[in-house]
Amino acid sequence: MKKQYIIPIFVPHLGCPNNCTFCNQKSISGQLKEITPEEVKEKIEYYLKNFRDENTEREVAFFGGSFTGIPEEMQEELLKVAYDFVQQGKVNSIRVSTRPDYIDKSILKRLKKYKVKTIELGVQSSNDYILKRAKRGHNFEDVKKASKLIRRNGFTLGHQMMVGLPDSTLLDELNTAKDLSKLKPKIMRIYPVLVIRNTELAREYENDEYEPLELNQAVVRCKELCKFFKKKGIQVIRVGLQNTETITNPSNKSSEVIAGPYHECFGQLVDAAIWYDNIVDTIKKFHVKVKEIEIKVNPEDINNVVGHAKDNIRNLKEVYDVDTKITQDFTIKPGEFKIEILKKYTDFLDGDQN
Repeated sequence: MKKQYIIPIFVPHLGCPNNCTFCNQKSISGQLKEITPEEVKEKIEYYLKNFRDENTEREVAFFGGSFTGIPEEMQEELLKVAYDFVQQGKVNSIRVSTRPDYIDKSILKRLKKYKVKTIELGVQSSNDYILKRAKRGHNFEDVKKASKLIRRNGFTLGHQMMVGLPDSTLLDELNTAKDLSKLKPKIMRIYPVLVIRNTELAREYENDEYEPLELNQAVVRCKELCKFFKKKGIQVIRVGLQNTETITNPSNKSSEVIAGPYHECFGQLVDAAIWYDNIVDTIKKFHVKVKEIEIKVNPEDINNVVGHAKDNIRNLKEVYDVDTKITQDFTIKPGEFKIEILKKYTDFLDGDQN
């Protein structure tokens, strides 16, 4: 499979009729002013110069959450710039992210004209009460209708959901995952809610009306969602917001994040937590008290086995009293691992008897 490079183009707020309680797209994207076709062209050219590997899939992605809600003329201007690069063979495809209530047949016809391949919908939740609480301005019926239209017209369907929205529980989020899986998206993004400056959610937080998730809570929720989507054959392509100059540690002066489960390596925390669960499940299947193990793994998965700041190795020792040796093995496929028992507690008992 070819590696995919994304060329991100942010079009914040322009097409959005709502102010969701959690949202400040200009802060989230770091794009503080309207983008022009000339700037889109310059940005694509800049990214292409820095993509050294020719054997890659290159995609221009219009982010911002409501691309199909911006004026039609502007949609056409921006899409045409990206489409020119597709025609030249420099870019393979185009994707857009938008709202579920900004999809209809005429919009899809326009996107198809410019060879848009993927459409991502900002769903956030399938619970209508939670959507209303977040002032999303659409309901889950809109999501179902839009998803069906997108798939019927031959586009790749993507969904985006959030964890930690006001009044949302882990059960609500698992139910959202189940509801979305029935709509058959190919890809999924999962974002934990951060409290961003100058949003309604920030005011709720400051008035003690909203309590954001702790980091470990957000990791656990996202971990369970990732496991579920994997079982359903849905690829989770991102967990956590992209780090920018403004979406960074709340302790930084430039940060627009006031509170919430921010971590610069949030996605890696979730991946490592999934690996940890899988390793523990494998150890338990041995049905013996294990003292020391060797984990053989493909080199690209070493960090996930070790865990952020060696959390997985430390937890195996502290929780299960298991010492761990990690060996790189190129014969093992990425995403897989093998465990060999080096020492069992019965080995020590046998030694004492001798």
